[in-house]
Amino acid sequence: MTERKPPGVGFETWTDRQIREATERGDFAGLPGFGKPLSGLDKPYDDMWWVKEKMSREKLSFLPPALALRKEAEEALEAAARAPSERAVRRIVGEINTKIQEAVRQPPPGPPLNLEPLDVERVVDEWRERRGQ
Repeated sequence: MTERKPPGVGFETWTDRQIREATERGDFAGLPGFGKPLSGLDKPYDDMWWVKEKMSREKLSFLPPALALRKEAEEALEAAARAPSERAVRRIVGEINTKIQEAVRQPPPGPPLNLEPLDVERVVDEWRERRGQ
């Protein structure tokens, strides 16, 4: 932990000394991004840049729950299309339908859900058509 700035010492002098001592101790060696240019310098300044970056790193969503569920339903359809078996398609669609049915029973805050459970048989038929079965 750094010590408090002593009275009568200028901030710049005190700060420079803290940085120099930390550098000498090797506190900055091996940090992520060491020796690389800062990312995003070519983009316009955004006050919330660090929040957005943290959320991206943590894979968090800032969508309202209803929109997040709509996105999840789209991703489930894409995953079902790539599924290796009919059983996997049914499992994927079943899982998202469970979430959709719960959201229909208790609507999440935010914009309207405007989403109905997926037709399992239709999704399976489309999966079969893509595979030529």
